[in-house]
Amino acid sequence: MPGCNGQFRPKGFAGACGDVRRPSPRRATSSAWSLVGRFDDHHGRRRGPFAARPRRAAAILTSVTAPAPASVQRHGDDPLRSAVIVNPNRVDGTDQLRTDITERLAGAGWPEPLWLETTAEDPGRGQAEQAVAEGVDVVFVCGGDGTVRSAIEGLAGTDAALAVLPGGTGNLLAGNLDIPTDVMEGVDLALARGRRAVDVGDVDGQSFAVMAGMGLDAAMMDDAPTAIKNTLGPVAYVFSAIRHAFDSEMQVEVVVDDAPPLRRHVRTVLVGNVGRLQGGLDVLPDAEPDSGQLDVAIVTPRNIGHWLQILGAVIRRRKHLPRLEYLRGSHVVVRASQEHPRQLDGDVIEPGRVLEVTVRPSALWVCVAQPDTPEKA
Repeated sequence: MPGCNGQFRPKGFAGACGDVRRPSPRRATSSAWSLVGRFDDHHGRRRGPFAARPRRAAAILTSVTAPAPASVQRHGDDPLRSAVIVNPNRVDGTDQLRTDITERLAGAGWPEPLWLETTAEDPGRGQAEQAVAEGVDVVFVCGGDGTVRSAIEGLAGTDAALAVLPGGTGNLLAGNLDIPTDVMEGVDLALARGRRAVDVGDVDGQSFAVMAGMGLDAAMMDDAPTAIKNTLGPVAYVFSAIRHAFDSEMQVEVVVDDAPPLRRHVRTVLVGNVGRLQGGLDVLPDAEPDSGQLDVAIVTPRNIGHWLQILGAVIRRRKHLPRLEYLRGSHVVVRASQEHPRQLDGDVIEPGRVLEVTVRPSALWVCVAQPDTPEKA
């Protein structure tokens, strides 16, 4: 429905001018943090000092509210202003892409989009901020996970919706939200006006929508050059993972909200808003993008036998992997005894001894496919 100055405002969230309310994030019905499990052994049994204790947030995974159906969000036929942020180094044929997108939008009555290309100095945030300043309603982002993450930094907390047009190796956010990998199908999805407000994580003033990590995962990302990823795709990460599988363990202390600190020897610690990685590997199977909380996986294999247990569980598609400890909360601090590689959505950031992650609930609108009838909660 139109709002102030003719801007699109989702039905049910519009108050007085300038007062646009986001949907309440899905909340747990118990305490602020949850120990989902110490870790599973290869028989699927809970192990460790917390195994005999009652799980303080057993209801946390069932207390959810289904997103509003698309029919609630499709308000009239008013055309929306849009922008396209494209990474010319990751997307071929940008001239033809511009023509195709413009024609598809024009066919739906939308005006010609603002066209913005990323640069080495500004990989997406500045372009997203420019689009918001010019009053666009939908920002298409065509590039890899790094381009999407950079754009999110400029879109989080605004009313402009992110429309992902996957163009990279991982396409992690798109995969977790079931966004089509075909660019024009992604445009059609945005034209259908289905939206979802998802959480955004913050680390050192930088944002992410998929996952942050310290340790093996970041080393693996850093050791998979772009040229190899472009040639081999996700297989490039497999070779990098094998190379770092037996790096020295990290000594870390993990604090989730107000829980007691956990001291561990680990390979990596992952903090995610969603949990699905390349190849369908789901390392955080209970993570929800709009829960208002972050899921944590502490990865603790210590020898080749443990790695084989994990590999076997992946092949058998077990929900919870062995040698992983699962936690949940809204504020996660990982402190290590020395500096280690760190990453956000696959982007390697400065190494550090601390990975402190907070969550902004329902901070980002994303264009997604939604049903015409409400889903059961």
